Parts: sequence; C-alpha cells; structure tokens
Amino acid sequence: MNEWNIQSRAHGCEACGRGFADKEAYHTLLFDEKQEFRRLDVCSGCWQTTYSEGGRERKGFISYWHGVYEVPKPEPEPIQKDTAESLLRKLIELNDPRHLPAGYILAVMLERKRLLKVKEQFVREGQRIFIYEQPKTGDLFTIVDPALQLNQLEQVQRDVAELLEHGLNPPEPQPSVEPIPTEPVSESPAESEPAPAG
Repeated sequence: MNEWNIQSRAHGCEACGRGFADKEAYHTLLFDEKQEFRRLDVCSGCWQTTYSEGGRERKGFISYWHGVYEVPKPEPEPIQKDTAESLLRKLIELNDPRHLPAGYILAVMLERKRLLKVKEQFVREGQRIFIYEQPKTGDLFTIVDPALQLNQLEQVQRDVAELLEHGLNPPEPQPSVEPIPTEPVSESPAESEPAPAG
C-alpha cells in the first residue's frame, strides 16, 4: 500500500457522469482496496437511488461524508517559497519514508490552522492513519502517523522549518575558497632593468 496519497474531489458524479454545479451538495464514500484508498464522489440523486441504502455494506467501506462543491478558482502565480500545503503535497508525491515525520507535522500544522480537516482516522497494520480533507479543493490526504517520540520532535520541527525555508532541493553549499597566500616579490635592480644591447 502507498503510505502517502492525495485524491482530488471529482468535478462530477462518478456514478452518472453529470458535472457538479457550483454550491451543489455531493456525497463521498471512502473504500479500502488493499493497495490504496479509493474515494467515490456522487451527486445527491445517485446517493439516494444507489448508495444511501447498502453503500456502507460494500466491501472495503471505511467512511462517508457529504460536502458542497465549489468551482475551482484559477491558481495564483506560484511563489518561490513553499507553503506548508504545497510542501506537504510534494512530500506525498515523493512517497519517501524519510519524510514521513515531516509530512505528519505539516498535516498537524495545517489542521491547527483549519486548512485541513480530519475526515477519518483508523489503525491499519498497526499504524494509525489519518484521512484529511482540504475543504476548498476537496482533496483527500492520507497521512500515516509515524508515532514520534518526544525526544524526536525537536529534530523533526527543525527539518520542517528547513524544508519550508529551502524546499526539497536546498541550495548546494558553496565550497569555501581560501585565498592562496602570496609572498611579496622583491625585484633586484638588475632584474628589473633591461640588459644593454650589444
């Protein structure tokens, strides 16, 4: 199973194929399909006719919630310095276990700032897993709790600060160039004057 995962909210009903209108209610079901989590977004009509009765009994069902669809706004120009959310997205795309603690801390930071909401949490294969939703986009983030010890927090916080400051590809440290010591050159008068022609 992928430890990291982002799933965007669908722009239309995945049952009937009709696009969602701005401010339209939609329903989301989350399923565990062993290799990954799968979200299913459906309109209210399909929810009533197909999923409200028995949707929770389907194989792999984990969670259900509903929301209001918002038409995506155009993306602003990218900024050089990563925001906590853009950095979290990059860490999830990398799916590198070394960044698991930093990703978890970023998700908690974003939750505290109310930029992400916990939709579900459960334990799978001995690990606690959080399903966060970004309310504006409807994107789901699957975050594994790395079970940090108190003595690890300070280092992880430093790592997060470093990542926010410099991004995932920090500038290469420039090699320090030490000046080459030079000795004063003394010229003797005989060397500095041209020899007579003759």
